[in-house]
Amino acid sequence: MNYLAHLHIAEASDSNLLGNLLGDFVKGNPSEQFSEDIVQGIRLHRWVDAYTDSHEVMILAKALFPSTTRRFSPIALDMFWDHCLAKHWQRFHSQTLRQFVLDAERKVKVDHSSSLPERYMMVSDKMWQGRWLESYADFENIHFALQRMSLRRERMKPLAECYVSLEDSYQELESLFFSLYPQVLEKAKSIRF
Repeated sequence: MNYLAHLHIAEASDSNLLGNLLGDFVKGNPSEQFSEDIVQGIRLHRWVDAYTDSHEVMILAKALFPSTTRRFSPIALDMFWDHCLAKHWQRFHSQTLRQFVLDAERKVKVDHSSSLPERYMMVSDKMWQGRWLESYADFENIHFALQRMSLRRERMKPLAECYVSLEDSYQELESLFFSLYPQVLEKAKSIRF
């Protein structure tokens, strides 16, 4: 799952939204750096990632990628799952996607402090300003995001090629999303750390 799904799952689980965004930016034991509610959010993010990565649906989804890009498929699939969530947002939430994103941004920024990781602050600023979460509804924006991510490091170049597999297997992957996401959402609501 990517940023949109993590925020949605956090809200549905009554978990700290900032903590759920920080999950990819904080290493080690977060208890020494953050308040307990943010720590719980980081732990939920990590649980969601572990649960999703080991789910049988992910095995099926990764098999749709050729061996040359399969290693990068989890990153591409995280983006694709957010695309599906944004595209079908009204099935999962009573608010519009725009209103949810504005509310999430406001809540996250209330918790901002000077002790947040610099990389998180850079990504977060770009995410809110660029309206990334809303843009995920357009599949072409997933292509653009994968291309941008593939330019970060030489070894990430094959990530851009993952878009072809997403496009070629779009219907099957969208069907897998509807199998995976409701399960992740329901399980996450019952997790307590």
